[in-house]
Amino acid sequence: MSDPNLANFYGRIARIERARAKGYGFEANGTLGRSHYMRPVRQRRPLLRVLIFAFVCVFGLKGTILYNIGPESFDARVARLESGKEFDKLGAWLMQADPVTVWVARQIGDLRTRLEI
Repeated sequence: MSDPNLANFYGRIARIERARAKGYGFEANGTLGRSHYMRPVRQRRPLLRVLIFAFVCVFGLKGTILYNIGPESFDARVARLESGKEFDKLGAWLMQADPVTVWVARQIGDLRTRLEI
Protein backbone atom coordinates (compact mmCIF):
# COMPACT_ATOMS: atom_id res chain seq x y z
CA MET A 1 0.00 0.00 0.00
CA SER A 2 1.27 3.44 -0.86
CA ASP A 3 1.29 6.28 1.58
CA PRO A 4 -1.36 8.96 0.63
CA ASN A 5 0.83 11.68 2.07
CA LEU A 6 3.68 10.61 -0.19
CA ALA A 7 1.39 10.72 -3.28
CA ASN A 8 0.26 14.21 -2.26
CA PHE A 9 3.89 15.27 -1.83
CA TYR A 10 4.92 14.03 -5.27
CA GLY A 11 1.89 15.72 -6.82
CA ARG A 12 2.92 19.07 -5.32
CA ILE A 13 6.52 18.56 -6.48
CA ALA A 14 5.32 17.86 -10.04
CA ARG A 15 3.17 21.02 -9.98
CA ILE A 16 6.14 23.12 -8.78
CA GLU A 17 8.42 21.67 -11.47
CA ARG A 18 5.86 22.43 -14.20
CA ALA A 19 5.55 26.00 -12.94
CA ARG A 20 9.34 26.38 -12.78
CA ALA A 21 9.67 25.12 -16.36
CA LYS A 22 7.25 27.86 -17.44
CA GLY A 23 9.45 30.45 -15.74
CA TYR A 24 7.43 31.01 -12.60
CA GLY A 25 9.23 31.56 -9.33
CA PHE A 26 8.55 31.94 -5.65
CA GLU A 27 9.00 35.19 -3.78
CA ALA A 28 8.55 35.28 -0.04
CA ASN A 29 7.26 38.45 1.60
CA GLY A 30 10.10 40.77 2.56
CA THR A 31 12.73 39.24 0.26
CA LEU A 32 14.29 40.54 -2.93
CA GLY A 33 13.03 38.20 -5.63
CA ARG A 34 13.08 38.26 -9.41
CA SER A 35 10.68 41.17 -9.70
CA HIS A 36 13.06 43.41 -7.75
CA TYR A 37 15.78 43.06 -10.36
CA MET A 38 13.56 43.26 -13.45
CA ARG A 39 12.67 46.74 -14.68
CA PRO A 40 8.90 47.16 -15.00
CA VAL A 41 7.62 47.70 -18.53
CA ARG A 42 6.29 51.24 -19.02
CA GLN A 43 2.92 51.44 -20.63
CA ARG A 44 2.78 54.17 -23.24
CA ARG A 45 -0.31 56.27 -23.54
CA PRO A 46 -1.71 56.44 -27.06
CA LEU A 47 -1.23 60.21 -27.30
CA LEU A 48 -1.39 60.38 -31.08
CA ARG A 49 -4.67 58.44 -31.19
CA VAL A 50 -6.19 60.69 -28.54
CA LEU A 51 -5.17 63.84 -30.45
CA ILE A 52 -6.53 62.51 -33.74
CA PHE A 53 -9.79 61.57 -32.04
CA ALA A 54 -10.05 65.05 -30.50
CA PHE A 55 -9.46 66.76 -33.87
CA VAL A 56 -12.05 64.55 -35.58
CA CYS A 57 -14.58 65.36 -32.85
CA VAL A 58 -13.89 69.12 -33.01
CA PHE A 59 -14.10 69.35 -36.80
CA GLY A 60 -17.14 67.06 -36.85
CA LEU A 61 -18.93 69.28 -34.34
CA LYS A 62 -17.99 72.47 -36.19
CA GLY A 63 -19.12 70.96 -39.51
CA THR A 64 -22.42 69.87 -37.98
CA ILE A 65 -23.06 73.33 -36.55
CA LEU A 66 -22.14 74.95 -39.89
CA TYR A 67 -24.52 72.64 -41.77
CA ASN A 68 -27.41 73.13 -39.33
CA ILE A 69 -27.37 76.92 -38.97
CA GLY A 70 -26.05 77.79 -42.42
CA PRO A 71 -22.90 79.65 -43.51
CA GLU A 72 -24.36 83.17 -43.20
CA SER A 73 -25.57 82.71 -39.65
CA PHE A 74 -22.34 80.89 -38.73
CA ASP A 75 -20.19 83.75 -40.04
CA ALA A 76 -22.39 86.31 -38.23
CA ARG A 77 -21.96 84.48 -34.93
CA VAL A 78 -18.19 84.24 -35.42
CA ALA A 79 -18.09 87.99 -36.20
CA ARG A 80 -20.01 88.65 -32.98
CA LEU A 81 -17.44 86.62 -31.08
CA GLU A 82 -14.57 88.56 -32.69
CA SER A 83 -15.94 91.84 -31.32
CA GLY A 84 -15.88 90.50 -27.75
CA LYS A 85 -13.12 90.28 -25.15
CA GLU A 86 -9.97 88.11 -25.20
CA PHE A 87 -11.69 84.81 -24.49
CA ASP A 88 -14.37 85.51 -27.09
CA LYS A 89 -11.66 86.25 -29.68
CA LEU A 90 -10.11 82.88 -28.95
CA GLY A 91 -13.51 81.25 -29.47
CA ALA A 92 -13.93 83.13 -32.75
CA TRP A 93 -10.52 81.92 -33.93
CA LEU A 94 -11.41 78.34 -33.02
CA MET A 95 -14.87 78.47 -34.60
CA GLN A 96 -13.99 80.14 -37.90
CA ALA A 97 -15.08 78.26 -41.00
CA ASP A 98 -11.88 76.61 -42.20
CA PRO A 99 -11.69 74.32 -45.27
CA VAL A 100 -11.99 71.15 -43.18
CA THR A 101 -15.16 72.41 -41.49
CA VAL A 102 -16.70 73.42 -44.82
CA TRP A 103 -15.82 70.01 -46.28
CA VAL A 104 -17.42 68.20 -43.31
CA ALA A 105 -20.57 70.32 -43.68
CA ARG A 106 -20.74 69.47 -47.40
CA GLN A 107 -20.32 65.76 -46.65
CA ILE A 108 -23.13 65.92 -44.10
CA GLY A 109 -25.36 67.66 -46.68
CA ASP A 110 -24.52 65.11 -49.38
CA LEU A 111 -25.19 62.23 -47.01
CA ARG A 112 -28.49 63.71 -45.96
CA THR A 113 -29.65 64.19 -49.57
CA ARG A 114 -28.68 60.60 -50.38
CA LEU A 115 -30.64 59.28 -47.41
CA GLU A 116 -33.77 61.30 -48.22
CA ILE A 117 -34.21 59.70 -51.66
